[in-house]
Amino acid sequence: MSAHYLTIENIDMTFTTGKTSSHVLDKVNLRVDKGEYISIIGHSGCGKSTVLNIVAGLIEPTSGGVILDGTEVSKPGPDRALVFQNHSLLPWLTVYENVALAVNKTLRKRMTASERHDWILHNLAMVNMSHALDKRPAEISGGMKQRVGIARALAMQPKVLLLDEPFGALDALTRAHLQDEVMRIQADLHNTVLMITHDVDEAVLLSDRIVMMTNGPSASIGEILTIDLPRPRDRIALADDPRYNHYRQEVLRFLYEKQRKLENLSERRAKKGESEDPAKARAS
Repeated sequence: MSAHYLTIENIDMTFTTGKTSSHVLDKVNLRVDKGEYISIIGHSGCGKSTVLNIVAGLIEPTSGGVILDGTEVSKPGPDRALVFQNHSLLPWLTVYENVALAVNKTLRKRMTASERHDWILHNLAMVNMSHALDKRPAEISGGMKQRVGIARALAMQPKVLLLDEPFGALDALTRAHLQDEVMRIQADLHNTVLMITHDVDEAVLLSDRIVMMTNGPSASIGEILTIDLPRPRDRIALADDPRYNHYRQEVLRFLYEKQRKLENLSERRAKKGESEDPAKARAS
């Protein structure tokens, strides 16, 4: 049994459509401790969301596996709550009802009706949405919808909160407010978070560690950067913090410099392999 809370072990993923196969992930390994905030960052198409979907149990890897708190992940479950970039709220239900749907499904055997009601109100208060209990998704802003989505996920009491670019569709000011909310909630709950992002500043601000993916196909983890910044974190104060800017530069350097070197190295190795293959030489 793994000593770590969440273990991603030798994940390989190949998608096959007809006669065409695409090797998306190549031997992805990651160990996450309980209470850690991990961001996965990389260019589009590097398999970030595929990793998250495997942890969520939505897709099965070609090989390898995921262990959460000593149990192998083989299907979706309430111990993993996923928040998408799109809020995914049911439009015919109110804010309260959207959260209640998840709570009643997952906690019916553990809480009385009265306790579930109080728990729903507690989680909506935690994301500052108590004022909109009876509103439907069409009546609230995009940022408010994401708050409800986060409240719904937290209300399920998951072991791991999975965030798939949860702030990507929001304007800059709303995104900043929600990032602050997530930091506050995570400080209060000490929950384990795995987040996909394209935003370097967001990754450095929120994370304990940043996992940097190489480009696809056959993407893997290129580097893992530990963010040694004290919490709570103030985005204004950090703007002039040399450590914060150092971490930003390290991520950017990987994404735009080291990644290019890796690609060039792979190309050279591929060309060298072709020139040394006698069968291919004879065929030419």
